[in-house]
Amino acid sequence: MEKLLNKYSIDDKTLAVGVSGGADSLALVLMANEELSKYGRRVVALTVDHGLRPDSHQEAEYVAEIMAQYGIEHHILQWTDTKPLTGVEEAARHARYRLINEWCCENKVNCVMMAHHLRDQAETFLMRLQRGSGLNGLCAMRELEIIDDLIILRPFLHTDPNDLRAYLQNRNIRWIEDESNGDERYLRNKIRKFLPILAKHTGITVNNLAATAERLQNADEYIQNCVLEWMEGNVFYELGEVHYFSLSDFLQQSSEIQFRVIAEFLRQKYIPRAASVLRLLQNLQQSDFKSATLGKKEILLYDKKLWIIPELEVKGKSYRAKWKEFCQRHPEYKERKMPYKVKFAMMRSYK
Repeated sequence: MEKLLNKYSIDDKTLAVGVSGGADSLALVLMANEELSKYGRRVVALTVDHGLRPDSHQEAEYVAEIMAQYGIEHHILQWTDTKPLTGVEEAARHARYRLINEWCCENKVNCVMMAHHLRDQAETFLMRLQRGSGLNGLCAMRELEIIDDLIILRPFLHTDPNDLRAYLQNRNIRWIEDESNGDERYLRNKIRKFLPILAKHTGITVNNLAATAERLQNADEYIQNCVLEWMEGNVFYELGEVHYFSLSDFLQQSSEIQFRVIAEFLRQKYIPRAASVLRLLQNLQQSDFKSATLGKKEILLYDKKLWIIPELEVKGKSYRAKWKEFCQRHPEYKERKMPYKVKFAMMRSYK
């Protein structure tokens, strides 16, 4: 794991590990503690108690006992929000990342390791395929990902989960089996049961699927570099998170580049749904396009340029006087041709 940290130039002395009590995460935290302590690093175990099952707190306390035996600092993070009636699995996942992120932020920890392994990667690939995901989605999970400035590191994406169980068995460490893993109401569990059948009858193995996801990641990285290169040479920035670029130059790019450029601007925590972005791109092709709102951003066509600004409510009719005052402080904007909403966005940002 030290080699992996060095690969990404992560020199932090303290790293967090998400530990549920399952075999994979228990193996990860113990391996990390054993290896990284040799290099002067320490790990902190974080267990999220979702409170979705009667035994969840007892399971979190069991993890605490194991961590105490190995001298590993451990914290239980409680999900106390009202639980949704539908989409519980997705909500729990978001809550887990949020709680871990909040703890890391408060404690100045920049990196958390997660125990997603080879089979998890194959399952994620097939889940994304079932949902009709594009290239970015079919990349599945990445070895390194940054969410809200927190580094997520996944050291086990090339590791067979059976090896992790063998590691614990050799040390006589019991792990917790999640009852929900057998619940076929969840797509992931259906796919997990289907994987051996798929391999037997088609030769499409977990290793094949994970390798495909990795190759797609390489392609995705290349395309994303092309996007950033185009944006660097063609997108202009102004005060108030105002961006603009030539619409004709933009429409000459490939559909994939167009999609990703717009998605970059509209990204909040997550990119808006692909269908919404594609619909916007179709509208941009129309001669009568004037404006649209998506992802808390306004997209305006003015003077053959596409302007993207934060969504705002324009109130009052005295903006001319305010703009005149603004231009006294910023005379470079006095003769500029811009939509009045862009002017509002710029004035709003000025303190």
